[in-house]
Formats: sequence, C-alpha cells, structure tokens
Amino acid sequence: MTEAELYIQYKGLYMPSSLHTPQSLKYYEEFTFRPDDIIIVTYPKSGTTWMQEIVPLIVSGGDPASVETLPNWDRAPWLEETQACLLNLEERPSPRLLTTHFQYNMMPPSFFEVKPKVINVVRNPKDVLTSSFHYYGMASHLVNPGSKSEFLHKFLDGKVVYGTWFDHVKSWLNAEDTEHVMHMSYEEMIMDLKDSVARIAQFLQKSLDAEVIEKIAHRCLFKNMKQNNMSNYSTVPCESMDQTKSEFLRKGIAGDWKNHLTVAEAEHFDAVYEDKMKDVKYEFVWD
Repeated sequence: MTEAELYIQYKGLYMPSSLHTPQSLKYYEEFTFRPDDIIIVTYPKSGTTWMQEIVPLIVSGGDPASVETLPNWDRAPWLEETQACLLNLEERPSPRLLTTHFQYNMMPPSFFEVKPKVINVVRNPKDVLTSSFHYYGMASHLVNPGSKSEFLHKFLDGKVVYGTWFDHVKSWLNAEDTEHVMHMSYEEMIMDLKDSVARIAQFLQKSLDAEVIEKIAHRCLFKNMKQNNMSNYSTVPCESMDQTKSEFLRKGIAGDWKNHLTVAEAEHFDAVYEDKMKDVKYEFVWD
C-alpha cells in the first residue's frame, strides 16, 4: 500500500493512520504534563523499547513487576498514539513514564511550561536506517520499503514516518532548559550498560545501590530483554507485525549497517550527514 493509503500528515510529517487519529493528536496537543513526568524521546528504531525497559526498573528500584505486568506501550505510552487516550494517564500516580517520537518544537505547550525530565536516546543513523528497513518490511502499518537503495533515499529525504533523523536529532540537541534533558546514545548503552543505568538513575535523582544497578543492567542486556514477552512484541498479531520476516527486537548491536550498505551508499550517506549536521557541536560516540 502507498503512503496516501497508510499515512496521515501531521505538521509536515508522515505518521501511520492506524496509530494516530485526529482525536489522539488533539489529546497530545492538550496534554497536561507534571514536573516529575519522565519522557523517553527517540527517533524510531533508536532504542525506544530498551529505554522503556530500563527506566521503569530504575523508578521502581529494580522491581521486575514494573516490566513484567504491562506491555511497554502501556507502561511508557507514546503520547501521540491512540493508545494514550485510553489509559487514563491523568489518574496515574507520579512519576508517569511517557514516550514520544516527536521533535522538540512539536511538544505541547504544557511541556514548555512545567519542564519535565527528558531522556533523549540517539543512535547512529546508518544503524537506524538498517533497523528501519527490516521493520518496514514486517509491519503492516508501514509502507513496504522497496529495495535497500530506494529506502536509503527515502530515509535521507525524510519520506518516512516522523520525518528525517536529522531534523529530529537536531531539534532535541538544540533544546532549551538543558538541565531537564539528558542525551544518551545507543552505542554508550552497548559499551557500558551498567554505567548508563547508573547515569540515568542519577539524572532521575533515584538513589540505587550498586547491586540494584547491576541487576537492572543484567536484566536489560539485549539478549535478556528479548525474552520478556511484555517487551518483545510477541503478543502483537502476525497480521500487524510479521516477526517471521524480521524480529521486532532483531540484533541490538552497533555497526550492523556495515553488513547492508555498499561503499557507495555509505559514502553518499556520509556526504548528506556532513551537510545536514555541519552546525552540530555535539560529539557522538559512534564511528
């Protein structure tokens, strides 16, 4: 099916119409944040599910029930999706865990008034591209990616859901009130998950002893998280996500793009990246 059949446009960005409705977007725009809300921000396929596993465990002091009793889309729901309207988020006790794929300048007015905490996860865009290509091939609510070469150009041009990686990442890196925003890369989490968990806990002002941090990090190793049926999307019907084509939680590694992009494609990607990100001072950890 085509973009016109599967997507709606919202503020110039494609979004799956099966997950976003005028009602859900109105709910998002009018959402009232609390100062102690915790918002996980990602561009799609940048470690969202991983962070939706880590943060509840930190907030709960390591209680496994925090990630075993609710699917990730209920425990830290995407505010812009229809599911958020059904969860009575107004009645949830603080701190509420929330998620968004939206850019900084698309946040609701209440966000800028109360300044809740944000954990922004960024991943090497070549790996985001690679992960997205597999995801688009298995998810019925997304347009078939076509060939890898075709999808590469769509991705770089922002003809994919939630627009370009470049616009999304730059918007959050340029966010004001920087003391409320923590930037973390997917690659940092791979290199030293225990340190990443400790830093997130410190940012959230959650005092955890070394043993609890160790347990959380071990549980959130990709191979272990992948076994959690509340996080691996195994409960989603095959008609929506055909995991026989590609697992939702696929590899969880850095550098897989090297197995998929040709030298010429990687060079083209690099040239676009250099142009789009030339004014960005932030030092990323990937190569």
